Amino acid sequence: MIRALPRLLAAILSAGPAFAQRARDLGVPFEGTPGPLNAITDIAGVEVGHVTIIDGSVRTGVTVIWPRGKNSGDPAFGGWFSQNGNGEMTGTTWVEESGFVDGPIFITNTHSVGTVRDASIAWFVDHKRTPGTNTLAGGGFWSLPIVAETYDGFLNDTNGFHVKPDHVFRAMEGAQSGPVPEGNVGGGTGMICFGFKGGIGTASRVTGKYRVAVLVQCNCGAKRQLRIGGVPVGAELERQTVASAAVKPPEDTGSIIIVIATDAPLLPHQMKRVARRATMGLARLGATSSNGSGDIFIAFSTANTQAAKPGNEIAAVSMLPNDALSPVFEAAVQATEEAITNALVAAKDMTGYAGHTVKALPHDQLQQLLKKYNRLSP
Repeated sequence: MIRALPRLLAAILSAGPAFAQRARDLGVPFEGTPGPLNAITDIAGVEVGHVTIIDGSVRTGVTVIWPRGKNSGDPAFGGWFSQNGNGEMTGTTWVEESGFVDGPIFITNTHSVGTVRDASIAWFVDHKRTPGTNTLAGGGFWSLPIVAETYDGFLNDTNGFHVKPDHVFRAMEGAQSGPVPEGNVGGGTGMICFGFKGGIGTASRVTGKYRVAVLVQCNCGAKRQLRIGGVPVGAELERQTVASAAVKPPEDTGSIIIVIATDAPLLPHQMKRVARRATMGLARLGATSSNGSGDIFIAFSTANTQAAKPGNEIAAVSMLPNDALSPVFEAAVQATEEAITNALVAAKDMTGYAGHTVKALPHDQLQQLLKKYNRLSP
């Protein structure tokens, strides 16, 4: 127990807000109008929780997104899409079948998916909470949690199974609205993106009277591919870097999880269409979804409350016509691009497992390159 105290203390201390510079602060140009927070929590009701674990060779954690907040059991219409399936997101067969995102969405490291999944069920049992779907008349239920992952084995002792149920419980209970910590936090703690330190990022867009917002856990791509604001930042920085003997992470073992939220009234088949658009935002950064990448996206709408009410009564729902979806698609692409860039900008240098070190994207050099290509925003 005594040996576990430093780890527990580190997790508790690092679970709170950790706000950093964002891409717009550095003059990175983006299209579209962001919401007030430029975060997934611009969608009313959405809450985000992180628990970060940094101790010895451990660099990991868990992130949770509650579509309607932790006090709601009302499922949200949703859809998912796998751009490249060398990864995991549990519960998606039921999302596809039912059309609902039922409960929170979790993101962690690859080898902690089972722990997070089981812990989330235990939390619901302990709190006498039942899912909005799959409940039995006699009071029983079965749960199919949505848990996604990216691999952090270069910076984290990932085979040590350091994410424990208590971390999951605290992420769930500590989730809140408002600004969202980015970078080396939660499930993104040990992640690497385009050869630089990656992690959690978020952004939002206003489109007409609706909002579209994104949260990513980015751990994908090669440095040479990275483009920011249309500028070949990765290739330029590779040319400027003096070759070293330092151990480098492999380029073909990364992944990205992208969560899209909206308050637009969309049905499940439309949410699947929105989820697909994350691919286009990812491509703006230069990614090509390599063989070793798990690029998996999920989207939900907070409109149409009580659409999953039990019983045989007809549920009245509303939807935007397909002809009105193009602005929503565009907002999803724009917010995805900015969320990934925010993750790169917010991340900090990290040394972790086996002394491996990953540097963060250098802000000053990024600004110089944006200026060189006449892309620096005033």
